[in-house]
Amino acid sequence: MTPPFRKVDGLLRELAPQVLAAVARHHGGFDACEDAVQEALLAASVQWPRDGMPDDPRAWLITVASRRRTEMWRGDTARRRREETDALLTPPPPDDIPDRDDTLTLLLLCCHPSLTEVSQVALTLRAVGGLTTAAIARAFLVPESTVAQRISRAKARIAAAGAEFRTPPERIDPVLQVLYLIFNEGYTASSGEALHRVELTAEAIRLTRALRRSLPDDGEVAGLLALMLLTDARRPARTLPDGTLVPLEEQDRSLWDAGALAEGTALITGTLAVAPIGPYQLQAAIAAVHGEAVRAEDTDWRQILALYDLLRSLTPGPMVTLNRIVAVAMVHGPEAGLAELAEAGAVLDGHHRVDAVRAHLLERAGDVDGAAEAYRRAARRTSSVPERRYLESRAAQSRGGGI
Repeated sequence: MTPPFRKVDGLLRELAPQVLAAVARHHGGFDACEDAVQEALLAASVQWPRDGMPDDPRAWLITVASRRRTEMWRGDTARRRREETDALLTPPPPDDIPDRDDTLTLLLLCCHPSLTEVSQVALTLRAVGGLTTAAIARAFLVPESTVAQRISRAKARIAAAGAEFRTPPERIDPVLQVLYLIFNEGYTASSGEALHRVELTAEAIRLTRALRRSLPDDGEVAGLLALMLLTDARRPARTLPDGTLVPLEEQDRSLWDAGALAEGTALITGTLAVAPIGPYQLQAAIAAVHGEAVRAEDTDWRQILALYDLLRSLTPGPMVTLNRIVAVAMVHGPEAGLAELAEAGAVLDGHHRVDAVRAHLLERAGDVDGAAEAYRRAARRTSSVPERRYLESRAAQSRGGGI
């Protein structure tokens, strides 16, 4: 039977890093192999739904990609030494390729330190995620030509830096950061009409699961996966049917994904007991505390504040400071939060979330006019349409705060 398109699409994304690893390991030249694999994936997406799934999808992809790689080599023979001929013209026997998950190796290569963050994200989504250039462009609301240029330049930089597929960097911090960036852009889109870009959050979770399979004892990998699960669990309650944003304290928590909450909570609980504490674990622990509260008023804000204090000592930064100020206000009152916000000063200025937090605290403190102005200022500064509409509505609801 012809497999459904969604089944084919999911399988291709799962097999993409394995096939690229096999072809790159045999032929060398990451950029050319990645192009060959993309063509094989495209061929499969067209042929498999029409003709049926091959008996061994992985072997089929490796064979097709290897043939394409050979064709590419034949067009550039003058640059190759003659002794490479036999190896290049012989596709690697699929049965001789270890059936292992090379996702970690590919992630490390795609997150090479010579690349910018936007290039790392684009190359990761294409090479490891199996997304087409067009799909990545749609997800980030940018022209397809822009994404194509980023990917092309990224591969050129990797080649110029002399990065080898077999010798990835040792540190995985950039990999975790890229996966975190992909997830955050999907969970709260930085621009556009939609609050969520589900394809990005789903891909970030899938890739982080694959990374955890490669590094099952790494506490920060587990922490990042737990954070994603616990955060994404709230997504069904974050918007109304018309797309209106619903803040955390007003969400219908019965809509939260109980399965994702349970998995994320169990994962971070077990990880904190055995692994050195890191920032992703602390953020996951904070998300777990929120997830345990049946009602917003049941939230253990003192525990959250203690966790933010620890997080600030490990990785201080503007967003950590801002989120901690919210916790301070919930524990000690809005005036205390406003005082810390004023003390933070220029470190936090310029981001719409700062104005949104200031507005929320002013509203809780009874300064409705000041809150309305801060909500309006936040609305002007955001590029997200759902966030802008929400902030404008809050400004309008404040007494004397008409838009």
